Amino acid sequence: MRISMDIELQDAPGQLVNALKPISEFKGNLVSVVHHHEKRTPRGTIPVQVVFETESLSIDTLITKLEQIGVDIIRVDEKKYLERGTVILIGHIVHTDLGDTIDTIDKTGYAEVVELHLSMPNINQSSSASFKLDAVGKKELRDAISLLRSIADKKNIVLIEPIESEIL
Repeated sequence: MRISMDIELQDAPGQLVNALKPISEFKGNLVSVVHHHEKRTPRGTIPVQVVFETESLSIDTLITKLEQIGVDIIRVDEKKYLERGTVILIGHIVHTDLGDTIDTIDKTGYAEVVELHLSMPNINQSSSASFKLDAVGKKELRDAISLLRSIADKKNIVLIEPIESEIL
C-alpha cells in the first residue's frame, strides 16, 4: 500500500528526523519527502509531504504515534494501486460501448482505469483513446493489459500497449 501524508512540523532542528522515525519503525519504505521549509502555514509550522510504501503498517497506529510526538497530521491518503501503465485504443471505441470496456477493467478488483483522453474526429471515422491504468502490482498491471487486449480483439479495436520496461 502507498500512503501519502501531509504533516506540519515546528521549525526546529531534528523535527523532520523525529517525524520519519516512526515510519521506519513500522517498516515503512520512504518513496519521497517534500519539505517546504520556505513556506509557512498560518500557524507558523512547516508543511511536509511524506510518501511511503508498506505492507503491514496499521495507519491508525502510526497516526497515534506521530501525534504523541507532536507531529500535526493534516491529510492521509492511502492508495492500494502502486503501478501505472498507459495504453492507446484506436477504432470505434464509443460505438463498441466504452463504458463496458472500462467497467470490465474496474471490476477486476486489482486494476482500474484512472484517466481517459478521447478523440472522436467524425462519427464515421475511428476514434482514439488513451487509458491510464492503475494496478496493485506489476503482475496485475500486465493481467489488466492482457484483459484489455482480449476486449480489444473482440471489439475489433487496435490496442497499443506500453513498452514492457514501463511496467516491469
